[in-house]
Amino acid sequence: MNVSPAKENILKRIREALAHTTPMPFPQSEKNQTIYPAPHQEAEIEFAEQFTKLQGKFIYCINRQELAFQFASLVRKQDWSPIYCTEEKLITLLGESLSERLTTTDLAGCQVSVTGCEYLVARTGSIVLSSAQQQGRTASIYAPIHICIAFVDQLVEDIKDAMVAAREKHDTQFPSLLTLATGPSRTADIEKTLVVGVHGPKEVYLFLVES
Repeated sequence: MNVSPAKENILKRIREALAHTTPMPFPQSEKNQTIYPAPHQEAEIEFAEQFTKLQGKFIYCINRQELAFQFASLVRKQDWSPIYCTEEKLITLLGESLSERLTTTDLAGCQVSVTGCEYLVARTGSIVLSSAQQQGRTASIYAPIHICIAFVDQLVEDIKDAMVAAREKHDTQFPSLLTLATGPSRTADIEKTLVVGVHGPKEVYLFLVES
């Protein structure tokens, strides 16, 4: 194949350029420094502040007994039924407060869905969910109200910390999907008017359990 002199000249210049490495113009700007400053307060407080700023409803529980009590009180007050939950650990934790109102099959007909999570991101007030959870992603967006049960040891500072922790946790069985839920679903696409609950739940509750 014949190559024109002009094209050969261009290819020659490309080869010469590739033969010599180019130093990074701003070496201190890449990976060596964090973009966001470290929070000046405990992760629990930082998460609670960011989460509530985004219209999330935060409930702190000192232990699992208080979780069961607070959850039962909220359910009775709001008169929620039926409540969808398929995670055995959560069903056991919430016990009697779920027994009469619980369904494990009819997500489409439920007011409320209850799930766990992978991690909580303090800086953004986000809940990290994954496909490794039993219907974690589907349940978190389908019902009008999503309740997440999480523990203090699931708190991480930033999104990158959640990704690293997930990689270490799941290793070769890494989930096909990781997603961040940051408060109730919202959009302002139509005439820049904020509408809540368009593509997911209108209300999101987070019960954070100390131990």
